[in-house]
Amino acid sequence: MQTLTPAKARQNLTSLLTRALKGEDIGILWEGEVVALRPTKVYSEDYAMLEYGVTQTELKRAVKNIKRLSKNEKAQRWDGTAKGLLG
Repeated sequence: MQTLTPAKARQNLTSLLTRALKGEDIGILWEGEVVALRPTKVYSEDYAMLEYGVTQTELKRAVKNIKRLSKNEKAQRWDGTAKGLLG
């Protein structure tokens, strides 16, 4: 595993990210610890819960309400002018 300081990692970040994606172990030294740089899966299903503290049930209810409210909205094509923004 190659280990670098944060300053060196910043200078070569693009290269380090490419190498990490190819499976190479990269470590960044921080406060006496080594922090590994490696790819990971991100799951968007839990984003609302992690970011806003919203449960799946609350999120589904919010989506349902937004869809219900948006049915009555009428969209108009914007003409690109400031006056068009005001309606």
